[in-house]
Amino acid sequence: MFDTLSDRLANTFKGLRGKGRLSEADIDSAAREIRIALLEADVALPVVRSFIANVKERARGEEVSKALNPGQQVLKIVNDELVTILGGETRRLRFAKTAPTVIMLAGLQGAGKTTLAGKLGLWLKGQGHTPLLVACDLQRPNAVNQLSVVADRAGVAFYGPQPGNGVGDPVQVAKDSVEYARTKQFDIVIVDTAGRLGIDQELMQQAADIRDAVSPDEILFVVDAMIGQDAVNTAEAFRDGVGFDGVVLSKLDGDARGGAALSIAHVTGKQIMFASNGEKLDEFDAFHPDRMAGRILDMGDMLTLIEQAEKTFSQAEAEKMAAKLAKGPKEFTLDDFLAQMEQVRKMGSISKLLGMLPGMGQIKDQINNIDERDVDRTAAIIKSMTPAERQDPTIINGSRRARIAKGSGTEVSAVKSLVERFFDARKMMSRMAQGGGMPGIPGMGGGPGRQKKQVKQAKGKRKSGNPMKRKEEEAAAAARREQGPQGIEPAPGANPFGLPAGGGQPGQDFDLPDEFKKFMK
Repeated sequence: MFDTLSDRLANTFKGLRGKGRLSEADIDSAAREIRIALLEADVALPVVRSFIANVKERARGEEVSKALNPGQQVLKIVNDELVTILGGETRRLRFAKTAPTVIMLAGLQGAGKTTLAGKLGLWLKGQGHTPLLVACDLQRPNAVNQLSVVADRAGVAFYGPQPGNGVGDPVQVAKDSVEYARTKQFDIVIVDTAGRLGIDQELMQQAADIRDAVSPDEILFVVDAMIGQDAVNTAEAFRDGVGFDGVVLSKLDGDARGGAALSIAHVTGKQIMFASNGEKLDEFDAFHPDRMAGRILDMGDMLTLIEQAEKTFSQAEAEKMAAKLAKGPKEFTLDDFLAQMEQVRKMGSISKLLGMLPGMGQIKDQINNIDERDVDRTAAIIKSMTPAERQDPTIINGSRRARIAKGSGTEVSAVKSLVERFFDARKMMSRMAQGGGMPGIPGMGGGPGRQKKQVKQAKGKRKSGNPMKRKEEEAAAAARREQGPQGIEPAPGANPFGLPAGGGQPGQDFDLPDEFKKFMK
């Protein structure tokens, strides 16, 4: 959603790099580019004005004028201001002192409230709660049935005594659901209310009646992030008519310009609490303004990536795999490789995971063109092998490759390539597990993949063609060798390498390390 904005901001900061001092003209030019980028992203005009004014004021201050790298300092200022307009600190849910906690969802029709109710229920279930989804949208056709299906997929409880389709009283259903939750020991009630195609008095009154009936601890306003400035207008009207405590952005993975996300918290004064960025029920999480600002500025979102990894990978399994790799590369088999690959796949789309790494905006097109099915093809190839072949891939010869390719529906070249890449990956992973670091990366242990710098040998002194003169030179050289380096005579019992010699002294039993012995054979 923020790709265009990210590209424009990246180009702006590129022009500030390398400048030892920023002039007024530089600051004005950068502010103009940032203003255009925000307006193109459909950010509300009052938000743009406030944002640019704060950036220019801070950019002219001492923190930039006295900075060693003014360009990076301006980038930090823009990051801080983005975090501010996105809401500042992360806003957490408020839970009732006495269960159940009531959460009411409201918004326009088509904003994704029903699906989001299931996502929120699944997220809360993962936090150790027992949520109950309540169907209070009794006007939209099949809304009750849809919420029932979503609740079943999320693995949470559902309460819908009325059939809907225009039949039933949503206010009474909401009131009864709270008592039902107390009886059945549910600690959270999520009330899904009806939406409309636009703001009208009937919607406002019904939402206000449900609010008065259940006294919700949180009223979350669900906003479709793709509808632009109209989302802000709708949020303001709903805030004035019914009121809400926080905002939930749905469809954040769309290709709209993202102005609603950057405007709504600043305009309404209510923070964005959650963000939904996909169709699957698990593609939902708390909204972190600082992490979102980092993504927009192509600084990555490593914290979210780490959190997803912690949810997917077992600590015990990770320690077991590390111990296996430390023993040697041959301990790591294709079965282990397949298990690790499936664990990574559980974290979500490979493209989204790579997008969370810093600087990935520079190769955005390549990331977007990644074929997610390559993981499935690799898994098919490994699963077409026999247990013996997975344990020892060195036995895979030409006839075996042909059989594996036929069984997995791939080419023989694909099987050969996979095995070769597995051997390379196994060596690298084993080296890292033993503390060798990443090969070829400065400061990360190097490794054999790193090209050694060729040291040019100095030419020796040429010998004279005159036999008599050459004899004199050889005699002088012999005398210098006897005296030792720089004309200093060597210590008694010492050898030319400066190591002590003689009976029983250190150095007598000197031996090369095992790592070097193999190169001497």
